[in-house]
Amino acid sequence: MMDPTTDNAGTTGDAATARASLEALRAEIAKAVVGQDPAVTGLVVALLCRGHVLLEGVPGVAKTLLVRALASALELDTKRVQFTPDLMPSDVTGSLVYDTRTAAFSFQEGPVFTNLLLADEINRTPPKTQSSLLEAMEERQVTVDGTPRPLPEPFLVAATQNPVEYEGTYPLPEAQLDRFLVKLTIPLPSRQDEIDVLTRHAAGFNPRDLRAAGVRPVAGPADLEAARAAVAKTTVSPEITAYVVDICRATRESPSLTLGVSPRGATALLATSRAWAWLTGRDYVIPDDVKALALPTLRHRVQLRPEAEMEGVTADSVINAILAHVPVLR
Repeated sequence: MMDPTTDNAGTTGDAATARASLEALRAEIAKAVVGQDPAVTGLVVALLCRGHVLLEGVPGVAKTLLVRALASALELDTKRVQFTPDLMPSDVTGSLVYDTRTAAFSFQEGPVFTNLLLADEINRTPPKTQSSLLEAMEERQVTVDGTPRPLPEPFLVAATQNPVEYEGTYPLPEAQLDRFLVKLTIPLPSRQDEIDVLTRHAAGFNPRDLRAAGVRPVAGPADLEAARAAVAKTTVSPEITAYVVDICRATRESPSLTLGVSPRGATALLATSRAWAWLTGRDYVIPDDVKALALPTLRHRVQLRPEAEMEGVTADSVINAILAHVPVLR
């Protein structure tokens, strides 16, 4: 990756400073989480695109710690909800509470009224409670008793989930999945990374005390706004737009899929590609940017045929095959 302080033609100094601040997030998060650079990149891209993130991995691979470290490195209000089978929608969005002193109902805000909401193990709660986040994620507001209530800006949901085959999980509905800008898979660490993790713990690292680990805020709302303004100026040629459309249309024609990528997914891929291009120091998008963000942006928007699953086909393998065959327009 290029030097984050390098400026581009047409890029303001504020934008360059914002890029440097967002790049500094990596160093801060690395103080708490070993490896997982692709996941960190996905989180930063989501911040730039005003999108939401779904992190999937087996228990114990630092999904929650990763989001907590991001929150500690940002000067943003953060709240956490542990999703459980008995969690109610009002526990997330808030509810009307009767005040005996005034003999009137008043609205008590739920934890969704924050900048960064950590929805921990979101697929351990039934679909009714999962869907309570739909309006918040799409409209940036919550409607209670017919009254819409806007959420703070910026607003991002970072949800973690265990693989769907684990006991006690509920698959997220397609409509819910489609609201997530990216789905990041958190793999088991390499041997060396696992040695580094144990070495840190042996030296006294406490994952519940990130301040003691040296994680400090390095970016805030002003940096995000400057960065988003710069991303919005990133040039997208007609050829790149057509390339994105061709990739998404190819998923709808794949014999391995029953559900392809919707136009919303194509829009999301274009947005993440622009953000990644800007982060890497360019003010224009190239095909490699699209390829780099295709998997995290599209993998949760497609649905495999049962016979393809039985043959060991995965969403990632289908998308990779499409990327290999869809021609790049020049």
